[in-house]
Amino acid sequence: MTSRLVRLLGLLFTGLFAGFLLGVLVLENSLRGYDASVYTQVRLVELDSLDKLASATLIPALICTLVLAVSAIRARGNDRWLVLGAFGLLTLVLVTSLVVNLPINGDQADWLVQSPPSDWASVRDRWQVAHVVRTVSAVLAFGALIVAAVNRANRSEHIEVVGAEPALSAVRRRSSVD
Repeated sequence: MTSRLVRLLGLLFTGLFAGFLLGVLVLENSLRGYDASVYTQVRLVELDSLDKLASATLIPALICTLVLAVSAIRARGNDRWLVLGAFGLLTLVLVTSLVVNLPINGDQADWLVQSPPSDWASVRDRWQVAHVVRTVSAVLAFGALIVAAVNRANRSEHIEVVGAEPALSAVRRRSSVD
């Protein structure tokens, strides 16, 4: 039961996080056609609360995926590589965020809408490239967790069916003898 709950929470938080990053990616791509003032104003609005949402979804996703990875290693299941890969991808998201995106966010929080810095476009581009890395990694992690969960469910179903066959065979033999 606990493993099932952790798997469900891992899928939930990883999916929410990946979806959140996709939404930001679409918004950021839309902003590429606007000038420095519009970009700065929207970024300041984004920085108001989106970092909180990112933390509220990424941290539980990482924790749940780590628990699943440890369980998968101990169980030596075939899905361990998928779960380990998902954890590695989420770790890449965290590292990219800490090394690239969050420092830029900190700098952008001090930007003024009326007078953005002269290098605003290159800063935007660095942030957006790192964001694409994070988004692709999060979506791949979510996909890996889905495949691992489906594989596990299929294995459980197969075990139940195979486990039931000896009993069914015994019932068939008894009814043919009668």
